[in-house]
Formats: sequence, structure tokens, C-alpha cells
Amino acid sequence: MVSALITGITGQDGSYLAELLLQKGYTVYGLNRRKATAGMENLTGVIDNSNFRIIEGDLTEESRLFKIVRELELDEIYNMGAQSFVPYSWEVPLFTCDVNALGVIRLLEAIKVYSPKTKFLQASSSEIYGRVSESPQNELTYHYPQSPYGCSKSFAHNITRNYRESFNLFCCNSICFNHESERRGLQFVTRKITRTVAEIHFGSNKKLTLGNLDAKRDWGYAPDYVEAMWLMMQHSIPNDYVVSTGESYSIRQFVEFAFNSVDICIEWSKDKGVDSKGFNADTKEVLVESSPKFYRPVDVDTLNGDYTKISSDLGWKPKTTFRQMIEKMVNYDVDILKKRQKVSNYC
Repeated sequence: MVSALITGITGQDGSYLAELLLQKGYTVYGLNRRKATAGMENLTGVIDNSNFRIIEGDLTEESRLFKIVRELELDEIYNMGAQSFVPYSWEVPLFTCDVNALGVIRLLEAIKVYSPKTKFLQASSSEIYGRVSESPQNELTYHYPQSPYGCSKSFAHNITRNYRESFNLFCCNSICFNHESERRGLQFVTRKITRTVAEIHFGSNKKLTLGNLDAKRDWGYAPDYVEAMWLMMQHSIPNDYVVSTGESYSIRQFVEFAFNSVDICIEWSKDKGVDSKGFNADTKEVLVESSPKFYRPVDVDTLNGDYTKISSDLGWKPKTTFRQMIEKMVNYDVDILKKRQKVSNYC
């Protein structure tokens, strides 16, 4: 039986990947910080599986990681663990780099010393490109990150490649562009949008306040992307691959589709930047506005990925459209609030 360790097991990607690997007959170990309970609801579908086990540990703990890699004799390690909230990386840059950059070296060193046959996948990020030099971005596009998070991910990406080339280890980088789902944390802008839209739909909120409405991202659906990661690890040759949809949409368009999912049409004011507002087309009520406090110190304007290489080498393509992804997320949040409303009415 193939065995795998997934760091960041309670996160969006880690939990979806665990489900996928268990379906394929793996023994799955999930790394989770001691006494950490956040995100455990994401593991509802796997926690009782006899082939799944939670392992306590942290990407900042070198001796603990060495012990895990030495004792478990793993076939694959998927590093999904990270300080993954880009705005927060400006507040805790040292912690962000300790986890996202040095954490990767700790894992790679453990593999090199104790288990050189173990395959390793680093969850890279489109944030490594930052101020892009070309569009769309591919595996060879220059890195110009615009945040401590992007810088930490760029280092992790390059050190993974370096260990592959220097020590002949099976190491891959999955350069994942933005990917969302119902399991995305509420602090992320996409989930903030879908949850607030659901609240407005039920009358428990009146307005959605965001930062830069015109930033564009290449958004995909997380379950599609973890399948791409697994395919990379099954290939005979380790390599780096962009995982994306090839299409970019603005935050403004995301908001429009989200409101459309609850039958609300948004009209925009002609103002730009922080003066921009979104109105209910029927009632003319202001439902969306922009605020300076949600702007980043330096923002990335547009990211758009070229997934030609992974499509050609591994046959992977995104299955879920941008609109389908948003509808899944909004419907999920609507269902949550509907259940809470029923409980409140019952009480």
C-alpha cells in the first residue's frame, strides 16, 4: 500500500487531497499542529477512515520532521502547509518565511538524509510571479513577488528545484494559480464574498466591503487542482507545472457572479478605486463598496496561467468553470445560513 504524508491537512487543499488519496487506496498521514482544531471540519469525510491518521508536528520543528520522515518510510510527501494568507504576511513576515521557506528546507533535508526515494511535492503559488513580465505566465516566467508571502513561496519553489537537480531527488513544484472552494477560509476574499452575499440574501447583512475590485486572478476549483498534484507525483520524471484555467476575472466580476447566484443583479458606479460602488439594479441600494483598509501595500494587478505543459505531459485540464465554482460556494453558504435560521426559529 502506498503511503503519503500531507502537511496542512486541515486546509482546503490538504483535506481534498486526503480524500483523493484514500479513494486511490493510500495510507494517509496528515500533519497538524499540536492541539490545533481549526479546520477539523474539513476532515469529516476522512477522519474515521482506518487508513487515515493525524500526526502532530509543525513545519518549524526540524527534529520532529526528521523523526517523522525517518520512521514512517513514506512513498510521497505533499507539502500543503503554509502561512497562506497574503495580507497577513505583511504583519508577520518572519513567521511567514520560517514556515513557507525554511519549512520546505527542513522537509527536503529530512528526505535527503533519511528517505531519498520519497517523492516530494511543493505547493507553489502564482504569487511568485507578482509584477508579471509576460502574460500568460508559464513555468519559466521570471519571479517578481509583491509580498512577503510571494517571496517565501519563490524561495521554496527554487530550493525544491535545486534539491531535485543537486541531489537527484524526486521533487515537483505545483505552481497553482488561485483556486477556491466551499472549504476556503472565511478570511480569504472569495469566501468573504460568497458568505456576505448569502447573508445579504437572508437579510442578516446589508453591505459587502472589499479592497481593489479591479485586481484580476486566474481562478480554478480546488478539487480539480489536487488531482493535478497527484498526477505530477505519478509521472516518471519529476518536474514543475503551472496549474491554472488560462482565464482571468476581476474581483468585480466575481462579485457579480456571486450576486447572480441569488438572483441579484449588480450595477456599478462610474467611479474607480475606493469610490467605486455596486448597486442592486432593482432597488438601487448600495450593496458593494471599496475601502482603503482592504488594499494591500503593493498589489498584483493580473495573474493568468498557461497550463499547456501539464496538459501535454499529464493530460490534465480544469473541469470546473469559474461560474460553476462560484455557484457551488454561494450555494454552500446559503445552505449553512438556512440551517442556522431553522435552528434559530426552532429554539
